[in-house]
Amino acid sequence: MVNHPGAAVKVEIIEKDDQYVLNHCTKYLARDSEDPRHDFGQYEPGDARAAVCEAWRFPLVDTHWDGASAETSFPFNDVTFVHDGRRAAAREVEVVGTFAPLHTPIPLRPLMFAGEPTGLFATTVRVPKGQVHLYKFAVDGAYGLDPVNPQRAVVDNGETWSRFFTDACTVPLALNRAEREVLGRLVRHLLPFRLDENRRFIRGVYESLDRAGRSEEFPLSYQLDEEVGTVNYIDKIISREEQHNADDYHTCLRSIGDLVRARCGGLEPALAPPEVYADLYAQMETEQVPGWDYGRYGKPRNFLLLLRRHAMTGAFVHPRHHGNSGAAGWMYLESRFRDSAGATLFDWRRALEAPLGHNTDYRG
Repeated sequence: MVNHPGAAVKVEIIEKDDQYVLNHCTKYLARDSEDPRHDFGQYEPGDARAAVCEAWRFPLVDTHWDGASAETSFPFNDVTFVHDGRRAAAREVEVVGTFAPLHTPIPLRPLMFAGEPTGLFATTVRVPKGQVHLYKFAVDGAYGLDPVNPQRAVVDNGETWSRFFTDACTVPLALNRAEREVLGRLVRHLLPFRLDENRRFIRGVYESLDRAGRSEEFPLSYQLDEEVGTVNYIDKIISREEQHNADDYHTCLRSIGDLVRARCGGLEPALAPPEVYADLYAQMETEQVPGWDYGRYGKPRNFLLLLRRHAMTGAFVHPRHHGNSGAAGWMYLESRFRDSAGATLFDWRRALEAPLGHNTDYRG
């Protein structure tokens, strides 16, 4: 699950000015955790993270710019670790993790504002895209989890670490294989790519890119079918910013899998005919699903609405957000919407940096 760099790998520290980090901290950490009016309701009462707006944004995973070119910068992210030492009066903060040689602490420096210490500590490291890593903070010599980041992972020895993943990550995090198979069938029915003509188009996009072409033009794409990365997108969004919806997926995917098997004489859900899923969608829409375990999940339509939102977003999101693999969803829109002269009305390449597009200003 986790990328472990070899012992010879040396972490690259990226210099970020204090203003860059403080701008993010002002947006997400500037809350009074002792004031109940500032509890955002994401965690249990008393959890310090409940007072942090969008705690999932930490550590900060941002684009990397090496000052040379978009092509050489594109494969990396700048990951900024932030520790709030205001209440505990920390003197020294370090971070250790799998993104660098293990047991090699990286110091976080104090952040200053108007010449005065803020009590916040930060450091930024360059990390390749498409990876998952574990880390801990050492605050005045005592190791512990990142108190803000909601992501956690338990390693083989039972120890819990904080976790983060970089852009375009394809490593499964929240969903197991059986869940992903059921989800793939559900998503495939929702997206427009299930139609024969559109399915051929998507397959043509991937098949037209040979290995060298994918490496040069879409270095983070991977071979997929009609879901264009949507299953991966959902896996990532319920691992981080919508972690509160993970239980809905675990519960409903299991219920749907059981239901499909019962309706198909024990056939695995991945092999069930499309008509079974079409009937299931119609029934979930009306909240009348014969055989559904309402004691396990009372409103199947709620899950259907959640799934629709995630499926459509994942198919057409920026590929950095783990969906729309190889920009296939955008290519579909580019081909679909054209003016009377045949020119596309969705020229997405103008808005993006190389290697995805040809914008010379945008580096997002």
